[in-house]
Amino acid sequence: MLRAGMEAVHPSQRVAARSMGLTHGQTLRIVVIPQGVRKVVPALMNDFVSMQKDVGLISVLGAVDAVRAAQISAAEYYNFTPYIVAALLFVAMALPMIRLTDYVSARLAKREQMGGIV
Repeated sequence: MLRAGMEAVHPSQRVAARSMGLTHGQTLRIVVIPQGVRKVVPALMNDFVSMQKDVGLISVLGAVDAVRAAQISAAEYYNFTPYIVAALLFVAMALPMIRLTDYVSARLAKREQMGGIV
């Protein structure tokens, strides 16, 4: 994904950096990589949130976690309250990451539109 972000940097940025006398390594380090990372961060954060949500789906196949513990408890006591508790735990864990992802995405978009510092 980082490579896609680096390739998304417009070629004129590289040419401008090279015309200022920067070497290829300096161009990558000072110009290309910071811009590429800014373009990739929202996608990476979305992937992280998605993986966090998918843990509940994988719980049937994996080790004991909140959903699997709720399944065991419901089977033993015929009480489905542990499923509600597990769902609330997942929402409590996912919501802050979703909010952070939205905040970072909005901040990066705002910075890009106003022509922020490279």
